[in-house]
Amino acid sequence: MPEPEAHAPIVAKVDEYYSGKLAEHGMTARGVDWSTTESQETRFAQLSRLLPADRPYSVTDLGCGYGAFVEHLDGLGHAFSYQGLDVSQAMVDAGRERWAGRADCAFATTPEALAPTEYALASGIFNVRMDVDPARWEAYVHDTLDQLHALGPRGFAFNMLTSWSDPERMREDLYYPDPAAIFGLCKRRFARNVALLHDYGLWEFTIIVRTELDGAAG
Repeated sequence: MPEPEAHAPIVAKVDEYYSGKLAEHGMTARGVDWSTTESQETRFAQLSRLLPADRPYSVTDLGCGYGAFVEHLDGLGHAFSYQGLDVSQAMVDAGRERWAGRADCAFATTPEALAPTEYALASGIFNVRMDVDPARWEAYVHDTLDQLHALGPRGFAFNMLTSWSDPERMREDLYYPDPAAIFGLCKRRFARNVALLHDYGLWEFTIIVRTELDGAAG
């Protein structure tokens, strides 16, 4: 888990940034800093490859925003219980409002307030570095990956912007890691069964880590 004291200034910046987006754009794709609903759905489709379609499951959405992923899972026809975790109280309040009355959905700002789940995922939470020192941001990212691993003991998935983006389109305030380096980190640190998806038309990649397969017979 990330050390709260070490990363508190970064978490405060993230909270302010995304709470501001929600206040400006409401419960829309732009309200969680995506340019279009279509690109948001494309990202959800990649992350969903982690999840079993043939049985009920539980999943934690780290950096959940207002819980847009719930609608995506409903559209897939999955049977699931969903827990949204976000540092922004405004986002958590929006998720509770949007999915009020759903017994299979819960939202919180701290993992201690949630029950354990099988899987975890995160969409877009590593992209906006703002003015944080690159080395500090990278340490924050690595600690957050540890948190995803803890939240999803059977597997987790996340996306990041790619260092293979066109140089003239890259922004100073965003984080563009090397996909191969992140893939290698996950193989060494978390599981043998790791997938790198870099073929879905966006300037980013998705990593899927399947811890549950590590004990399977070869």
